[in-house]
Amino acid sequence: MLSLSMIVRNEQERLGACLDSVKAFTDEMVILDTGSTDNTIAIAKAAGARVEQLPWPGDFAPARNAALDYVTGDWVLVLDADECLRAEAIPALKALMAQPDVLVINLLRHEQGAAMAPYSSVSRLFRRHPRIRWSRPYHSMVDDSVRELLQDEFHWRIAACPEPALLHDGYRPEQLQGTDKAGRLRRSMEEWLEQEPGHPYACAKLGALEVADGDRIHGIALLREGLANLGEGDENAAERYELLLHLGIALSSEDTDQAIGFYKQALAQALDVRLGLGARLNLAALLLQTNKIEEAIQLTTTACQRAPEVALAWYNLGLMQRRKGEIKDALQSYERAISLEPNHAECHQNLAVARLVGGDIDGARASFREAIALLNSQGKGDQARALHDQVSGLVKLNEVNA
Repeated sequence: MLSLSMIVRNEQERLGACLDSVKAFTDEMVILDTGSTDNTIAIAKAAGARVEQLPWPGDFAPARNAALDYVTGDWVLVLDADECLRAEAIPALKALMAQPDVLVINLLRHEQGAAMAPYSSVSRLFRRHPRIRWSRPYHSMVDDSVRELLQDEFHWRIAACPEPALLHDGYRPEQLQGTDKAGRLRRSMEEWLEQEPGHPYACAKLGALEVADGDRIHGIALLREGLANLGEGDENAAERYELLLHLGIALSSEDTDQAIGFYKQALAQALDVRLGLGARLNLAALLLQTNKIEEAIQLTTTACQRAPEVALAWYNLGLMQRRKGEIKDALQSYERAISLEPNHAECHQNLAVARLVGGDIDGARASFREAIALLNSQGKGDQARALHDQVSGLVKLNEVNA
């Protein structure tokens, strides 16, 4: 028997789709509401879920642990409202759940709209065991309790589902606007480092935030400290990869050679290819800057082959192919990227340029128009006007296609 366990608050816009995605897979859906004032509870009940209520305890780990206490299944699937289960992954998940020695199944999660890390691995499907509990502030996980459990109960193992299982919509730029996610993460990691100075996970998260916010010196120091405190072994590959990835990002503008070195170390970690896409695509972009175009195309082509559902990989490949003069291949790559992410204005713009170079004036005009329309619809009027002014001397945008 499989139970869905969720904590929610004011998720009326997204909860229905999430529950619809797991109805056919789960035997029980249990929702712990932490204070919704919208239609969240009604939506959950209409979908057949049992709803329990709890005042928000102040952090995710205690809330998730409280939610665990209500489920009755042999297995537990934990989702957030901005996630959906991919039906394509269900057969693989059932096969893994049928194996008697599997305790936890790590799930590949597609971070839709996230450029730096299109995929992450989350331990969200596990046997209901009294010693499996959530811990860590903000980004809570069961990994610490599982690690302790495996030291005593040797017969269990952790498995990984090779098929991407979850779609996560929470990291799109438009979803993050107006939220305090970064602020809450910063406060949690700062508090954690006060209690445990140098903890690799907290150093990775806070260091990446500092770099993104412009304090590169402090960010790099935190990332290096986390790397120095991280133990050897493949069990730490995910945290080591994240530290190396963000060191590459931090140094890419001032020390290309060092950044390339960190990206290559990140790719050497024992991780699924999809989990290393951020380092792979960033490394390829740096190699392109240093005119190592063949190596850049090879890296990006591998990304497209192993993760053909990632629009950014196809877009980057198109940029490289156009740079090399392979216009026909570039057109195909841009079109593939747009089929996956139709609202990517820059891809439409670059498709227009490639069509123009290839002599397709009408096609270029249509793509420029689409790029300008998308920029306007996305609140980027200045960019739309600049693009219009830039290309109006090349093609007559107001001319009707034949």
